[in-house]
Amino acid sequence: MNEIKKRVFVAGHKGMVGSAIVRQLEKNPDVEIVVRSRTELDLLNQQAVADFFNNESIDQVYLAAAKVGGIHANNTYPADFIYENLMIECNIIHSAHVANIQQLLFLGSSCIYPKLAEQPMSESALLTGTLEETNEPYAIAKIAGIKLCESYNRQYGRDYRSVMPTNLYGPGDNFHPENSHVIPALIRRFHEAKVNGDKKVVAWGSGKPMREFLYVDDMAEASIHVMNLDKQIYDENTEPMLSHINVGSGVDCTIRELVETVAKVVGFDGEIKFDASKPDGAPRKLMNVSRLERLGWCSNVELKQGLTKNYQWFLENQMGFRY
Repeated sequence: MNEIKKRVFVAGHKGMVGSAIVRQLEKNPDVEIVVRSRTELDLLNQQAVADFFNNESIDQVYLAAAKVGGIHANNTYPADFIYENLMIECNIIHSAHVANIQQLLFLGSSCIYPKLAEQPMSESALLTGTLEETNEPYAIAKIAGIKLCESYNRQYGRDYRSVMPTNLYGPGDNFHPENSHVIPALIRRFHEAKVNGDKKVVAWGSGKPMREFLYVDDMAEASIHVMNLDKQIYDENTEPMLSHINVGSGVDCTIRELVETVAKVVGFDGEIKFDASKPDGAPRKLMNVSRLERLGWCSNVELKQGLTKNYQWFLENQMGFRY
């Protein structure tokens, strides 16, 4: 007799985080993974999402789908970022509830915290100050996602949870020369400098700001850990209106240390110059991960190890990064 598998829907399965969650879930023989491409299911279409949940008998939902981008994209398309993210969250969370799905995990972002939040940033910093201007619409949408989950829990007794990751990197990252985040941008820049025989690479800023990074497979592992925690344990370590959980390594480094480590991993042995006339951003952004550690999870992949894996993935896939 065949055992009934748990049907798990991963929204956003082609993104960096969603694909990492799928990789982790594939290790569990008791799980049947359900995915849909954008052409198969438009998450902005309320009726389409409702029909999907009504027809598919889903047991768990990982909400990793989102419209994401760097500072330039957030500044240029603020309406798109707040509208699309709000619609995705509302459609999935509400339709999951209507279809009587009890378990859902919403993935947010560390940008939910105030621009001047005390470091390291704890969950209690939420809604205590002004957000960073450049991505405020995106952050507002992610805060709304947390509050949607909490509201359905409070009103309907659902078990909808939220995790807030720090800066992520790893397989599936965006290595575009203009739109990428700091780690993929550095990997590409140092790789091209090595291939071209350049003697010098210039990095923006003073190199003094401190940042925290988490390998995306660690993020996926943490997400599954939080999703499957016993409800009593989860409830005892959170609050009904402060229920989200930070996910990070709990360790940060200076941008200078990051740049130098990437150069070593890539094998660039030329000069590295820091252009202090370029903006530094916030002096420090570190997550307080004590709540997650109390719940039995901490990161496994150290930065140099993760960067080495990421560079290997870049080398194996780099034909797709030539624009």
